[in-house]
Amino acid sequence: MNRTAVAPHHPVALLLVCVLSLVSWIPAQADIRLPSVLSDNMVLQGGHSITLWGWADPNEEIEIRLSWSEAVPQFQAEEDGTWTFRMAAPDFGGPYEVTFKGKNTLTVRNILVGEVWVCSGQSNMQWTVQNSADAEQEVAAARYPKIRLFSVKHEVADTPKADCEGRWVECSPESIPGFSAVAYFFGRRLHKDLDLPVGLINTSWGGTPAEAWTSGPALTGNPEFEPILKRYQEAVANYPQAMVRFRENVQKWEEAAQKAKAEGGQAPPRPYAPLGPGHPHSPSGLYNAMIAPLTPFAIRGAIWYQGESNAGRAYQYRSLFPAMIRSWWQAWGRSDFPFLFVQLANFLKVKEEPGESEWAELREAQSMTLTLPNTGMAVIIDIGEANDIHPKNKQDVGERLALWALARTYFKDVVYSGPLYSFMNVRGSEIVLHFEHVAGGLVAKGGEPLKGFAIAGADRKFVWAEARIEGETVVVRSDQVAEPVAVRYAWADNPVCNLYNASGLPASPFRTDGWPGITVNNK
Repeated sequence: MNRTAVAPHHPVALLLVCVLSLVSWIPAQADIRLPSVLSDNMVLQGGHSITLWGWADPNEEIEIRLSWSEAVPQFQAEEDGTWTFRMAAPDFGGPYEVTFKGKNTLTVRNILVGEVWVCSGQSNMQWTVQNSADAEQEVAAARYPKIRLFSVKHEVADTPKADCEGRWVECSPESIPGFSAVAYFFGRRLHKDLDLPVGLINTSWGGTPAEAWTSGPALTGNPEFEPILKRYQEAVANYPQAMVRFRENVQKWEEAAQKAKAEGGQAPPRPYAPLGPGHPHSPSGLYNAMIAPLTPFAIRGAIWYQGESNAGRAYQYRSLFPAMIRSWWQAWGRSDFPFLFVQLANFLKVKEEPGESEWAELREAQSMTLTLPNTGMAVIIDIGEANDIHPKNKQDVGERLALWALARTYFKDVVYSGPLYSFMNVRGSEIVLHFEHVAGGLVAKGGEPLKGFAIAGADRKFVWAEARIEGETVVVRSDQVAEPVAVRYAWADNPVCNLYNASGLPASPFRTDGWPGITVNNK
């Protein structure tokens, strides 16, 4: 039975109580209990309805006192002990308090109302401030009491969970070292420009593929994702035998590591645990444990840095990544909250000649995701490191994500994107490329000739091309290709390229052809 109560009208907020089912059932507790994300120091999303929820005895009478309102809502928990309370957010700022009273009394203190962003992905999102560029200075300067940090503990689950482990802390030199660097630099820019409290929820795990962060319903019933599910089902069936081999390999590794240490050498890499129950690569496993528990919590949007673990399946990522985003929108009950992501950085050895690239194809799949509403892409093709998959410059990554948010979410007058390829036309022996986001004009950074362009004829053989800027276009040609049909730019793992706009933002890698790539059949 649903019970709905309406609190008296208040000039700050209209309070509305309703009881809803949570993402998964938790046995009733004798005392009122709150999820970890509803705790001291939290930031509530301003500007629209927010949700408070938790658990109590079945049918327990609950009273809520809000420091910003004289209204005292009262209602009953459901028969399974769950309860949910919805209300309009109070004014931006704070601090506020909320007291929950039933058989016991809980008070959540030092609450701010501002902008809340979920920050997720794999290791480059998980990468900490203390391991980033200029770490000592950044940590020492990180005293922002109105920026609040919440880190979700790593966990895997077979079904959606109702709670996760974590706590809110104020941003300070003591709390920031182990927090996500990209998230912090993103949030810091928002805080400075908006002059509002900012809440950052870091839920990331290194080395994980996008399917682990995608809801179960989004993966089932789509033929494109059947190989993912089949691969996991086979892994589960073979898991007992695989674990026997894994334990044997670990024992051998421990012996080899001890020997290497005794001889002053370097230990070999530790064996990886096999795919199976509890593995962070399990389809939907991280969504269930590290995203689902957050979905009742109101947010402004999400930032995402991931793709390295899916680079070998770039064509599949064209469908998988949008499906993941839609599954988050659906889970939060918001059709299109801002979802901003980072395109993969340059990485690995520079190639002397034009060729194929898994990483280029993954970047293309990321670019194609911009067709979804309210998405944005930070291009970082210029700040990677050839020998390190974890570039230390996380400041520019966070700043470039923040530009998208400032322009598209908060309507600030800032240039937020580098040039994005739009269309081409053939002009004799040349190809003319047209772009969006030229922002005052196209430039070749450093004043040197344009680099990174390759051109091909109908034979599909690419050669390096001459390129020049003409107004807001780039004209590409080569003496080796009399009748060109296609151009590629920065199409490599680690391209040498220098096309920017006048605001100093790099152009995204692209190709004008649709010829099958090297990952087209990889599922």
